[in-house]
Amino acid sequence: MNNLQPLEEEIMQLFWQLGKAFPKEIIAYLKAPVPPYNTVLSTIRKLEKEGYLTFRKFGKSHQYYPIIQREDASRSIFKKLYDKYLQRDKMELLSYFMEEEEMDADDLKKLIKTLKERSHE
Repeated sequence: MNNLQPLEEEIMQLFWQLGKAFPKEIIAYLKAPVPPYNTVLSTIRKLEKEGYLTFRKFGKSHQYYPIIQREDASRSIFKKLYDKYLQRDKMELLSYFMEEEEMDADDLKKLIKTLKERSHE
């Protein structure tokens, strides 16, 4: 999965939230400053071409909807981050959560308990 540009990501988040929408509906939800209609339409078409969206025709209008689920996109982004930037180092990943997300000993105990339960399934 390719890296999404900020406008592409914002549009995909809206499609995941709305389920399906016409380009004019997406424009109504975009944060200011709202890009021109043609820019939004070009971005939606690019996302469709890259396999993120598909559409149904209604006369001359197209109603787009996601074919890649948010969870799949999230996994792909996380996997790339884990592989490329953390070099698949579990300790580096855990250190991030400990420092940046202020994970404490109780959180670690819960994590260990969950891991033990999963390993016995």
